Amino acid sequence: MCKDCGCSLENHHHHDNNHRHHEHNHHAHPSLNEASSVAVLSKILSKNDEEAKHNREHFNENNILCINLMSSAGSGKTTLLESTIHALKDEFNICVIEGDLETNNDANRIIKAGAKAYQITTGQSCHLDAFMVHNGLHHLELDKNCDLLFIENVGNLVCPASYDLGQHLNVVLLSVTEGSDKPAKYPVMFRKADLVIIAKADLAQYFDFDIKEASKYIKELSPRADIIVLDAKNGTNLELWYKFLRLKRELF
Repeated sequence: MCKDCGCSLENHHHHDNNHRHHEHNHHAHPSLNEASSVAVLSKILSKNDEEAKHNREHFNENNILCINLMSSAGSGKTTLLESTIHALKDEFNICVIEGDLETNNDANRIIKAGAKAYQITTGQSCHLDAFMVHNGLHHLELDKNCDLLFIENVGNLVCPASYDLGQHLNVVLLSVTEGSDKPAKYPVMFRKADLVIIAKADLAQYFDFDIKEASKYIKELSPRADIIVLDAKNGTNLELWYKFLRLKRELF
């Protein structure tokens, strides 16, 4: 969480005003600093939740299904979105908000694939928050022909899980290159998952990845979560992902 990495404190003015004052006292009064940090984070998360509620109201009013894609860096989120856009752009109007620390690389890939995209560069923050997403909505003009909005969160298995963005569904990608014990190591992320995609499945034979073990950990953390094993690069089981999207969009 941001309590551990400090990104939310560094990027909010609540911390800026007091950082230098408390810095030299950190070792002298750790309990006081910890209590202060918890209070600041609680305030930040409360304000974020209010903005997330506003975002969700906007999505509902405009009949937009919003999906938050989360994973560690390099798990294949953008590749999955490219395949999804190519396959479903004649069925749905797809928009994407991209989150990265720097560069517009992923947004450029999404636009090239045929969808509207807006890139958010967070600088030092290892997650998107509801205020960043709200700003992105104005750039995309979502009230004009958008059925599916994907938020590709910053690659990180910790902080993004703590910030509601207003999404309707959480989809977590777990690449076979990462290890099948990742759900056990990062439980908060997987507890919030409505769907877990075990990605880059065609590479599983080259890595020490146990799909049954990973699925067991996932179900223990989130019994409601669906699990799809696929490979977006080679197309393996992508139709199961498309079926999931069609169903959720129909029920929405």
